[in-house]
Amino acid sequence: MLDDSGHKLSTGIDIFSADVSCSLALPYADNGIQAGFPSPAQDYISESIDLNREIVKHPAATFYGRVEGDSMIEEGIEPGDILVIDRSIEPSDGDLSVCCIDGEFTLKRIKLEPDRVWLMPSNESFDPILVTPDKRLEIWGVVTYTIKQNRRPRKKRRFSS
Repeated sequence: MLDDSGHKLSTGIDIFSADVSCSLALPYADNGIQAGFPSPAQDYISESIDLNREIVKHPAATFYGRVEGDSMIEEGIEPGDILVIDRSIEPSDGDLSVCCIDGEFTLKRIKLEPDRVWLMPSNESFDPILVTPDKRLEIWGVVTYTIKQNRRPRKKRRFSS
């Protein structure tokens, strides 16, 4: 599928249901993590956190999606990132949303104007998509969290014999 400027819609999303039937409490640094000077108090972790309870507010309406493509790269959303998508939230102007346009999923910020809707990428290589009457649009869900892998892949070492 192509957008108005002829670009292929690049952000496909694999969708998975959220399984919150179990609980997994993980250690939690309840005093925060300093991004500046280290704090000696960080050696003590007394709390735990259950990510299911923390990030899934509406279990029956929450899904996960894995990002494909780079149309939102300028917001730090990259291929492989996991989206937490809540279908029970009424979309508002500026929300990061999973949209289904003409039967295909795409990830964009929605821009609501009185007489039109735009799907806004965050990559200057892509043009905004104006939703015209001939396009079928469903705002499938609002993204509430993005989970990303921060550890860089390591290069495999070659061993010489």
